[in-house]
Amino acid sequence: MAYQCDLCSKKTHAGRQHTHHTGVAGGQWKKRAQKTMRSFAPNLHWVTISLNGVMSRVHACAKCIKRAKFDLKKATTKVAVSS
Repeated sequence: MAYQCDLCSKKTHAGRQHTHHTGVAGGQWKKRAQKTMRSFAPNLHWVTISLNGVMSRVHACAKCIKRAKFDLKKATTKVAVSS
């Protein structure tokens, strides 16, 4: 199974990592240092979601969990989210 959110399909992305110029040591070379590739992973959690009486466990990112809890306060129909 892919490491991605089941609700919004957020998944791992590749990006570049580089050193920041901190302190005196290194001088200009620190700014010209090699930029290596790394991966940025989403903040996923297992949550149990109940929609229309059907319980299911899904991988959800923190943003989707936060959005679901906010929507619960305004929802007229009950949707349960538990971690």
